[in-house]
Amino acid sequence: MFNEFGEDGGPALSELIPKLAIIKRHISSQLGVVVPDIDPRHLVAGMIALKGLGGFLFVFGSPFGAYLLLTYLALSSPILYNFYDYDRDESKYFILLNEFWQSVALFGALLFFMGMKNLIPNRQLKKQTPKAKVG
Repeated sequence: MFNEFGEDGGPALSELIPKLAIIKRHISSQLGVVVPDIDPRHLVAGMIALKGLGGFLFVFGSPFGAYLLLTYLALSSPILYNFYDYDRDESKYFILLNEFWQSVALFGALLFFMGMKNLIPNRQLKKQTPKAKVG
């Protein structure tokens, strides 16, 4: 995504624009509020930043990186993998459903990482060896 971003936003932008229009219409009709216009290029740049920075920090064991990746997955997966807009007869339905479930599995793995990270104390106490009695 980063290499293809360029001036026009790349292929990620062209894929995201129709999906954002559907989301905006749905939110406006359900909540009765006008959703402000968001430049899709900024949204794609934000997604790239969340994914890149979160992945970089996660590789080094940072819980903040895992939180960034969780945020990225929670916000982007329902938008990018909109299998619910297709019928089961269409071939794209199963492709998007499979990618959505992969994102859900990654989300679960990140939650597992966060849980395990919180179980391990930051500084484990050293075992003190008993001193030999002199005398």
